[in-house]
Amino acid sequence: MTKSGTIRTGIGGWTFDPWDDSFYPSDLPKKRQLDYASRQLTAIEVNGTYYSSQKPATFAKWASEVPDGFVFSLKASRYCTNRKVLAEAGPSIEKFVNQGIAELGDHLGPILWQFMATKKFEPEDFAAFLTLLPKTLEGRPLTHVVEPRHASFQVPQFIEMLGRHGVAAVCADHHDYPMFADPTADFIYARLQKGTDETPTCYPPAELDAWAERLKTYAAGGVPDDLPLIAKNQKSEQKPRDVFAFFISGGKVNAPRGAMELQEKLG
Repeated sequence: MTKSGTIRTGIGGWTFDPWDDSFYPSDLPKKRQLDYASRQLTAIEVNGTYYSSQKPATFAKWASEVPDGFVFSLKASRYCTNRKVLAEAGPSIEKFVNQGIAELGDHLGPILWQFMATKKFEPEDFAAFLTLLPKTLEGRPLTHVVEPRHASFQVPQFIEMLGRHGVAAVCADHHDYPMFADPTADFIYARLQKGTDETPTCYPPAELDAWAERLKTYAAGGVPDDLPLIAKNQKSEQKPRDVFAFFISGGKVNAPRGAMELQEKLG
């Protein structure tokens, strides 16, 4: 490969009271926090869209405050995924996608569909859900990533299903939830959730080094040899991939520093 895909590192949201002391300048008005955060980081995962809808003007405002190249990942509404029959999620998916997210323009990144930890893998129902995910919005391609958190999804059938639809699965570095390190789309989406508030860089430097190498390998079209694969016999296409890595949950106080340190290690 002569070049790699783009690697972006970021955090979940941009408003968190402890960040007023650990991340933001003391004299920075709260209304300028997104402006500041988007110039220190390269991506932000928005959690608020999971709980409630936003107005088109809100998405347009977010887009106006961030620099070129910056990307928002949006967590899809819980009404789409927290249901017994996923095949019946069509109206909720349509409502989420058409609430105005197109106003983000080039700043719109992957849409994250997160499932409850109790949700088990039911192949036919999940396949039906994947067919409901729109491929475009107002002429722009949409990219999707799913985050199942039940061990029943750790089977080759699930990985192969995602590959057919070009949907990614979250590569979750978590103490309890399963990791899906198999590439199934033209991008990788990692959620790094083992940080601690006692570690200044969220993750220890050695672990940041390890993740930097993994992300570089993914971006270049390869697969890291130190992460567990579920469908070991499935071959992925060797081409550059965009990569997203978010410091989420664990060590949230120092998540911005972790994201910046990792981005620096990536060059």
